[in-house]
Amino acid sequence: MRQGRADEYAEFAAARAGHLYRSACLLTAGDTHLAEDLVQETFGRLYVRWGRVSRVGNPAGYAQTVLTRAFLAHQRRRSSRERATDVFPDLPGAADGDASLRLTLMAALARLPAKDRAVVVLRYWEDRSVEETADVLNVSSAAVRTRCVRALGRLRELLGEDLAAYSRP
Repeated sequence: MRQGRADEYAEFAAARAGHLYRSACLLTAGDTHLAEDLVQETFGRLYVRWGRVSRVGNPAGYAQTVLTRAFLAHQRRRSSRERATDVFPDLPGAADGDASLRLTLMAALARLPAKDRAVVVLRYWEDRSVEETADVLNVSSAAVRTRCVRALGRLRELLGEDLAAYSRP
């Protein structure tokens, strides 16, 4: 890769790393180690194709698509279901009053199937349209709407009364 493109890639990666990491944490329901691995895999794939990606109208959207697909591919592997523990580690910077709410939401997200979790993250964290979400996941718009309704219903079931306990007066 020529120096100019390498510098451009490095600048892009530095600017998007935080956002991709936060999205990956949501996709993995708080598994920070897996989130880091997914972000690294995403940046590796982008680096290889940076010549073409840099000419795309929205390289940040492309990066998010690569991240989401890397997550779904990981979930399809049998070994991805192995978990050492279901207890969340202490999260740095979670000392504010919303820590309990975050942990409750992350635990609820963890109980959703991978594709439903991806739909929720893309639609409500990434603020993507139904059509954009369908394109990222390689499914129809109707499938996205169905998964969205099912996932939100399941989250309401899981959070039920717990969510009211965390709401601000």
